[in-house]
Amino acid sequence: MKIQINEELQEYPIGATVADVIQTLSLNPKFIAVEVNLELVPRDQHASRQLVEGDQLEVVTLVGGG
Repeated sequence: MKIQINEELQEYPIGATVADVIQTLSLNPKFIAVEVNLELVPRDQHASRQLVEGDQLEVVTLVGGG
């Protein structure tokens, strides 16, 4: 299935979850926020939130600094 991640079209298997995308992108889930179709997905729901064809994800990494 095709989904859009940060405005880039990508292919994922049917049934993929937000957690699968995070793992594929080699990101630490503790330091990111994910929206699916403009709705924030809480971290504790990443593994259960299945994606469907055409979903649009925004993955934002958190950066500390002063």
